[in-house]
Amino acid sequence: MKVLVTGGAGYIGSVTVEQLIKAGHQVAVFDNLSQGHCAAIHEDAEFIAGDLANRDGIDNAITGFRPDAVMHFAAKSLVGESMQFPFLYLGDNVRNGLNLLESVVEHGIQKFILSSTANLFDEPETIPIDEQERIVPGSPYGESKYILERMLHWLDRTDKLRFAALRYFNAAGATQSRGEDHDPETHLIPLVLQVALGQRKDIKVFGDDYETPDGTCVRDYIHVADLAQAHRLALHAIDQKSQVYNLGNGLGFSVQQVLDAARKITGHSISSEVVGRRPGDVATLVAASDKVRADLGWKPEHPEISQIIESAWRWHSDHPHGYEK
Repeated sequence: MKVLVTGGAGYIGSVTVEQLIKAGHQVAVFDNLSQGHCAAIHEDAEFIAGDLANRDGIDNAITGFRPDAVMHFAAKSLVGESMQFPFLYLGDNVRNGLNLLESVVEHGIQKFILSSTANLFDEPETIPIDEQERIVPGSPYGESKYILERMLHWLDRTDKLRFAALRYFNAAGATQSRGEDHDPETHLIPLVLQVALGQRKDIKVFGDDYETPDGTCVRDYIHVADLAQAHRLALHAIDQKSQVYNLGNGLGFSVQQVLDAARKITGHSISSEVVGRRPGDVATLVAASDKVRADLGWKPEHPEISQIIESAWRWHSDHPHGYEK
């Protein structure tokens, strides 16, 4: 199958490209490199430099590559930033997604995989969060993803565009050749590892008085390779019917558990400081994955936090400054 991957030079996108090519698919990466890295693009993937804000560029990429399916990772994705600059998300993410979808429909492509988010669920009523949970986006970022999901819902009905929307929280870990390199970095595990590498003085723990076993917030961490596997499997799940899947480890890990595991794996003390709670943080956010496990036979190969951190530590140790610019 020929697959066009937007954002394929980014963290999750590049690992998904790696898995697609390993599985025998032909892949083209469409990316403007504003957040991605040339060095992350698989050597066997075709690279098309382009911006989703430019409709002509999308049309040219699709006309030239003629994909059977599109995977859409390219988006602004910082929850905090979206609260400060909502139009970057309600504007750019939605407009760019619409440009892509219009081109996909006009060129007769019938498969679309959306990298969505569990930020659709602000203060959920049930933990772990399954697909029946009420949708109340927790930020303009979450809202932008939900708008794209609704677009896909209608395009399924009007144009038979089959899609899968995959909702997940925190991608983490690394493969042997691809890892996490953001600027600025906002994710807990790479920030913790920066302390171990001597690049950061300490890690801030935002509150230790939550109603959790150790008082720190519990979040869902999934190995990036396991997320990539779910995207690959979803290509075949939508032959007859569109699907929405929540992706989670079902348990969640606390900030303290992440710190303890990182200290053990790295052999560094990793200084931490407890500070006040952040506005909007809830005690526990964990996504369910019963449906995707049953439908696709998806089973995370790296379910333990120690496995996730160990893989990330190997990559960050080999790439202390990320991908070479």
